[in-house]
Amino acid sequence: MRLVFLILTLLVCFSCKNDKSEYVDIQDFEEKTFASTAQIPDDHFLGDAACKSCHKEAFKDWKGSHHDKAMQIATDSTILGDFNNKTFTSQGITSRFFQKNGEFYVNTEGRDGKYHDYKIEYTFGITPLQQYIVKFPDGHYQCLRTAWDTEKNKWFDLYPDFKVVHSEWLHWSRGGLNWNNMCADCHSTNVRKNYDIETHSYDTKYALINVSCEACHGPGKAHVENANRLGAAYKVAGDLKMTFNTEPKQLVDDCARCHVRREQYTKFYNFEGTFLDHYFPQVLVNNLYHPDGQILDEVYVYGSFLQSKMYQNNVTCTNCHNPHSLKLRFEGNKLCAQCHDTKVYEAPSHHFHDMNSEGAQCINCHMTGKIYMGNDYRRDHSFRIPRPDLSLKYGTPNACVQCHTDKDDAWAWEHYQKTHGTPKSKHFSELLAPGLTGDPHGFEKLLELSKDTIYPEIARASAVTAMTNYMDENTINTMLSFLNDESPIVRGATIDALGDMYTADYATYFLPLLNDKKRSVRVKAFMAVAVLNEFQIPEAYKEVYKKVEEEFNAQIEVTGDFSGGRAKKASYYLKKGDVVNAISWYEKALEIDNLNNIIRMNLANLYYRNKEFDKAENAFKLVIEQEPEFSQTYYSYALLLAELNRVEEAIKQMELAIKHTPNNVRFYYNLSLLYDKINKLKKAEQIAAKGLKIAPDNESLLYVLAYVYQKSGQFSKATNVASRLVQLYPNNQQYRTFYNQLKALK
Repeated sequence: MRLVFLILTLLVCFSCKNDKSEYVDIQDFEEKTFASTAQIPDDHFLGDAACKSCHKEAFKDWKGSHHDKAMQIATDSTILGDFNNKTFTSQGITSRFFQKNGEFYVNTEGRDGKYHDYKIEYTFGITPLQQYIVKFPDGHYQCLRTAWDTEKNKWFDLYPDFKVVHSEWLHWSRGGLNWNNMCADCHSTNVRKNYDIETHSYDTKYALINVSCEACHGPGKAHVENANRLGAAYKVAGDLKMTFNTEPKQLVDDCARCHVRREQYTKFYNFEGTFLDHYFPQVLVNNLYHPDGQILDEVYVYGSFLQSKMYQNNVTCTNCHNPHSLKLRFEGNKLCAQCHDTKVYEAPSHHFHDMNSEGAQCINCHMTGKIYMGNDYRRDHSFRIPRPDLSLKYGTPNACVQCHTDKDDAWAWEHYQKTHGTPKSKHFSELLAPGLTGDPHGFEKLLELSKDTIYPEIARASAVTAMTNYMDENTINTMLSFLNDESPIVRGATIDALGDMYTADYATYFLPLLNDKKRSVRVKAFMAVAVLNEFQIPEAYKEVYKKVEEEFNAQIEVTGDFSGGRAKKASYYLKKGDVVNAISWYEKALEIDNLNNIIRMNLANLYYRNKEFDKAENAFKLVIEQEPEFSQTYYSYALLLAELNRVEEAIKQMELAIKHTPNNVRFYYNLSLLYDKINKLKKAEQIAAKGLKIAPDNESLLYVLAYVYQKSGQFSKATNVASRLVQLYPNNQQYRTFYNQLKALK
């Protein structure tokens, strides 16, 4: 698992000169904004047979589809895998699949590291793979890591290159492959997870086992009653969802419930409110998407489709996919020819390949893809033009070399220019990629992207998120303006980017967003203002603050079976200044995922802050043992050792931090101070000078170098460096005084 360091606290020293946002009128706010979170009774869902008599064609299409077969009770007729005493070995674990008394079993390693027989309770999916679910104590249901390849008719490992030990969250018997929290919500109808955080147990319920008609259209009780009562006079489907007259973007949002990488904000989906009242999509960040927005991790479809011109022009999922069978409406280029002129686009003058070849297929150039879960090839839905020039700059994929595997990106770009010239229109990725990769001029690009509403809102939101790579006073002031953006995704992403500031100075900017029309944005705002005590909440917001607090607590409850949900609770307490409870919730988070070193680093820093030095040291050592390449651990551990006056040990750890990340100038600054502490001034001077080769105008390094020169009696050199500080920071009186003192000594 790759460790991405999550900063425990963002200490902001800047003053913000912009005026605070004005209070908003909250009259009639409750009835306009707070959609019902009431549970729909299971008996309001009538089952697929109730739909069949009136909707024969739709039912016929749906029967046998991925939705129909999303989850089934394990029987001879539903199990596709070979359970005739077959064995499969991967990563040193041998699983045996067999039958006993007419039931299906697997013998494999359990959560205790020992082998047990597990009964198969349910099947999951039909093609290209089928997974199998077993029951564990306390209502936990787990998906096996070994699945059946329905195309090659063989067992295979979902993650063949990833070794997992039985105590890890990612082990099949634990959270990473837990049906209740990872799968159930999108494979059945009217799911309620019913997680009990105190006992770490589930009582998960659903109305129908699969993705039924009513999973998409909503409970059919009122619809059927009205049809029976009114007969031929009943002409509308107003009491159903996702119907023929659903607005295009609403239809996409309805599909997105299950076809998106997202956060969840409500205990269950009840067909009230909007997508953003229940969920918030992950924006385009480096660990999930490539720098240009192409899919990287398993992000499903919504995040890429929102980037596309198709979405901007009201194309929906159902324009290409039959909503019931889920099959494509047409095969090959005929699918695209619904809208695109074949005379223009299905011609060698456009695609420069032989007619009817693989290279002449629209999707092979404009919908590249990736294999997930071992054998499931999924296409990117951002519908983009190949850009090998961006591949050369940022290492992003392009369709050309994915087909021409014997060629490289330079060849692809040269060939592209010969056939197409230079790109004729600017794509948002030209502005996003520099900022995501930390380009020196990336901030200006991100600002251009985030301000221009011609670009997709998810790209604009991602640009605001990426601005944290350039955090300073100006950046914060710029980002604050996006709290008022028309796009709720941009507003939510801005809160996420700024909400970790642990200072009341900025909290008042987030207060108006407690009144946001989208629940996910309101809950994010509540977390952002948690640094305020309740008595500091202005009277105009007290009532809505209490209501949003309930929404916040509901989200914490529904995500309490994830380490991230528990860590969020820890962060909340930390903002409140309650370090003891913050530590407790970080510890509870590690009970869920004991290898989550983002959380362990936060916990170690809190132990350090709380003067629990032994616990902090043990936590840092454990992170180093588990992820020895991560430089930030050595740095934080060095600061702890320095605090304990174990300076020689601290120097060793700081040197290891530099070894693993040699361009982090902060490491050089602190190492120079450590050498100064033991009076090795020549070494302190060398380290500071080395850091300045990376960042010649770094304020901290210039100051420490001038200080070391002064301490070692090199007043002329000290004066020269101090002169540079005054030149760079003419309004800093401390530097001017220091410079004048050195001049006098010189």
